[in-house]
Amino acid sequence: MTKIPKIPKILQMPKMPNIAQITYFGKYLHLRWLLPLIIGIFLVFFMIYEFAATPVAAVANSEVNVTIKQGMTSDEIGQVLYDKGLFPSAMIFRLYARMYGLEHSLQAGDYLFNKDMTIRHMVDMMARGETASRTLLVPEGYTIDQIAQLVEKTKIGKAQMFKQLAVNYAPYDDMVSSADVTYKAEGYLFPATYQFSSGVTEQQVLDAMTTQFHNRFTSEMVSRAAEEGLSVRQVVILASLVEKEAQKEADRSVIAGVFLNRLRQAMPLQSCATIQYILGYPKAELSVQDTELPSPYNTYQHNGLPPGPIANPGMASIMAVLYPAQTDYLYFVADKQGAHHFSKTYEEHLLAIQQVTQ
Repeated sequence: MTKIPKIPKILQMPKMPNIAQITYFGKYLHLRWLLPLIIGIFLVFFMIYEFAATPVAAVANSEVNVTIKQGMTSDEIGQVLYDKGLFPSAMIFRLYARMYGLEHSLQAGDYLFNKDMTIRHMVDMMARGETASRTLLVPEGYTIDQIAQLVEKTKIGKAQMFKQLAVNYAPYDDMVSSADVTYKAEGYLFPATYQFSSGVTEQQVLDAMTTQFHNRFTSEMVSRAAEEGLSVRQVVILASLVEKEAQKEADRSVIAGVFLNRLRQAMPLQSCATIQYILGYPKAELSVQDTELPSPYNTYQHNGLPPGPIANPGMASIMAVLYPAQTDYLYFVADKQGAHHFSKTYEEHLLAIQQVTQ
């Protein structure tokens, strides 16, 4: 019988590991790669979290308007923000939005961001829909020139454009006036607090303010004006004079009564406020030369009402004209505290002037 030679060890098949050894080896490899992966993911999330809490740039008052359109994906929003210089990377925005499950809750609209905001702040604003708005607070008695300055100061629009539009702006019948007026819109920009979104135009600001006026001037008030023999426009003109003359609330209706009494007697109104409107600034003491200025607004030189309002009156002055005090007064003069002294005759008026100037 032939003896089979031994196979050299080097040619022998390696000894197969048993099941236990294979399982142990697999676990070892699994732990060897899984742990660094977990640590890496944690570090990435931590870096994104910290990065999101850091301002994009430490530049205060560096405002940026951003429009997020309806249906934009988080990728598209991230790209818009990156293009505006608000994010150093569109991917960072994407990851942060996804990390917090906000990618489908970011709302469309116009936003006003600042480069000293954090990423977290901006994303939260979009998630809550905190769209940009600016507040315009218009005090009673402000002129269009003054309102235009407010519009520019609050960064809602440009003062020059606002004034240019106001020259011929008259969308309502009661705003129609002669060619002598400075601004057709004067008197109809209702004093109030307005909220305007980013991107609003000067035309839209005028629309909002005149709409507010006509909403507040009710049909009952129109009827009351007719009872007084006045048009809506005449009420507004008189109310603007009252607004600029009256410094004390109690004087409004009496001043309105004086103006109406003078109109009925064909006397010139001689309102200092109209001269100040011509001058363009409030002058404490008017000179004789001031009262001789050539202007249709000069109520020392022309009888009747001026061609248009000289300010934008509030509701208190409008109501004072609609419900004036019933008196025989024809004159008034203010003392140093702003209280007015009323007289029936010119002689009484001269005495009152002496008393308040002492």
